[in-house]
Formats: sequence, C-alpha cells, structure tokens
Amino acid sequence: MLGRVADQLYWMGRYSERTENMARILDVADRMTLTLQSVETRQSAWVSALEVAGAAAGYDETHGDINSADVLHYLALDPENPSSIYSSIRTTRENARALRGSITTEMFESINSTWLELRAMDTRVLDGAARRPFFDWVKERAHLFRGVAEGTMLQDEAMSFMNVGLYTERADSTARLLDSKYHILLPASEAVGGAVDYYQWGALLRSLSAFRAYHKIYRDRISAARVAELIILNAAMPRSLRCCYDRLSETLEDISGSRDPECQRIVGKLHSWLRYRRIEEIFDGGLHEFLTEFIEGNAQVGHQLERDFMMVR
Repeated sequence: MLGRVADQLYWMGRYSERTENMARILDVADRMTLTLQSVETRQSAWVSALEVAGAAAGYDETHGDINSADVLHYLALDPENPSSIYSSIRTTRENARALRGSITTEMFESINSTWLELRAMDTRVLDGAARRPFFDWVKERAHLFRGVAEGTMLQDEAMSFMNVGLYTERADSTARLLDSKYHILLPASEAVGGAVDYYQWGALLRSLSAFRAYHKIYRDRISAARVAELIILNAAMPRSLRCCYDRLSETLEDISGSRDPECQRIVGKLHSWLRYRRIEEIFDGGLHEFLTEFIEGNAQVGHQLERDFMMVR
C-alpha cells in the first residue's frame, strides 16, 4: 500500500476516535463540576479537560482566563483548534473524501452527513442542559462511522491501518482521562473515599462507558485501585489500555507480515508491560508515573508507525 494512502487511513482512524474522546473528556469535566463547591475547584475541572486534551498551551494563547464557556467552545466547536470536535470531524471527512477508492460509499456518507449536521449547529448546543445530548450525539455518530466501517469494508490492509490509528488514539485518551482524575483532580486527603471522590470516580467510569462493567465485575463500592485495574489491565474492557494493545499488537502483526518493523518492537514492549503487571505494582510505583510513561511510549509508537509505513522521517 502507498505510504500516502496508509497515512490517510491511519489519521482517519485517529481523528474519528479523537472526535468521540473529546466528547468524553468534556462530559467527564461537566459531570465533575456538579460535585465541586468553590469557583477554584470547578475551574480545576476545566483546566484538567484542557490538559487531558493536550490543548492547554493553545487555549492560553487565544483565551487566557479559564471559564467553562470558553473551554467548551474551544474544545468542541472552535475551527482553529486542530483537536476540537469540529476540526476532528472535518479532518475525518477530508481524509475520507481523499480515500473514496479505498473506503465504502456508506462510510463516506456516514461521516459526510455528520459533518453537515454539525455545520448546521450553533453554540446553543453547549448551553446548560443541551451539553449532554450534544456529547451523546457526537459519541453516537462516531460509533456509527466505525460500525459502518466494520460492516461494509474489506478486512484488508486498509481496514488494518485505520484500526491501528483508532487503537493508538484510544489508548492515549484512556490514559489521559484516568490520569486527570487521579492526579489533577485528586481530592484533599480528608475527602478521599468520601461522597465527592466516589462521584468523581463514577463520572470517570461513565465517561468511558464502564460504569455497568465495573459493577458487574466487582459488585462493590467504587475504589481508585479497582477503577484503575479495570481501565488499565482488564483485557475484556473495550477501552482499557490492555485491550487497546491486544488489538493493536494483533493488527500490526497482520500488517507487518514477514517484516520486523521497529514500531512492532515498541508495541510488543508496551503490550508485555500491560499483560504482566499487577495493579498493586503500578500503585507502588505511582499511578501518575506509570500513566505518564505509558503516554510517552504510546506517542513513540505513533511516531515510529509513520516512519515505518508512511515514509515520514
């Protein structure tokens, strides 16, 4: 496959996943503000959303002061922010249009209709009670696009490159979301285990569509260690780091064939790291430190994938 086509498929997968992830980031920040009492602590939820999205520097350059309305607009509808929901859907569509010969008509129609609906919306979708329906709409449209891809596209190299982008992006977002709750929004010691702490962990689980899964597996009160175990190490949890790397490793092996690209070695190292760790070891070494190291390793995977398959130097 041409490196240019592989690159477009890879980034189409990443941006389609980024669209959904940004909605999840904003959803968890919005839910957490409901439990935070002071202006400063509510503001911290929006700061964490910017940090998780990797958009703090860009926001500071264009806005400065942190407030919910500006953060929501910047991360959701700002066309100048390359990672906003608006920009991610636009970029997914642009890649899909360039790939008309490699994807199905149904896939293009799915993302094109999403783009047209989004363009017809205004900023009122971010007002108060309208926010959550908007976030749900974004997630549903992302699910539709991926479902159409799975149901109509040949299971060949094109699909594999799209999935490599998807799993790389999903792993990054999951790690950042977990770190935002544990490190950035960690409550004061007297509040750990309290009602606010419990609600915030519940909000995180809901943002990852993992609330029911948690109670099905653990059947107990929500605790930081068990949430982290589910989100990091549980291979059956679709958005967990372990599940992402199970699928990424398998997909990359299919693409590589008899080749032995450097990115496969890096993925194998991180995959083994996730397969054989226990949550107690992770907490003993520091959850924030573990997630930071994982995010850096996952970013290295993305860079190396581009060098190995997309002729980027």
